[in-house]
Amino acid sequence: MKGFVKNIENLAVKNEDFRHVLYTAGNCQLVLMALKPNEEIGLEVHTLDQFFRVEEGTGEAILDGVHKKISAGFAVLVPAGTNHNIINTGNTSLKLYTLYAPPNHRDGVVHHTKAEAENDSEHYDGKTTE
Repeated sequence: MKGFVKNIENLAVKNEDFRHVLYTAGNCQLVLMALKPNEEIGLEVHTLDQFFRVEEGTGEAILDGVHKKISAGFAVLVPAGTNHNIINTGNTSLKLYTLYAPPNHRDGVVHHTKAEAENDSEHYDGKTTE
């Protein structure tokens, strides 16, 4: 079977990795993320669209300088060209998943920590999961 069919909420809640690329299609990519208390993705801008869904924890989404509180059930859509950051403001891990359209990371990459992610210069290389 082509495609991805799994319980994304369960996968997101169980995930402990800063970044874990689950599936890469030609035009989008599914990635799990977990931010430790007071950890943030870091201010960034993409030339692609990005969607976040929070499954557990509390935090803050910043889009072009506008701060919004987020928690389980919240969705954040970041259009291409938007300065953005996601910050864990809670006392437990902020568990979420994100969709990049088109893909942004190398298929299958796992960064256990933010430091590991920052030290890896990986980028999407055009290879999909299937």
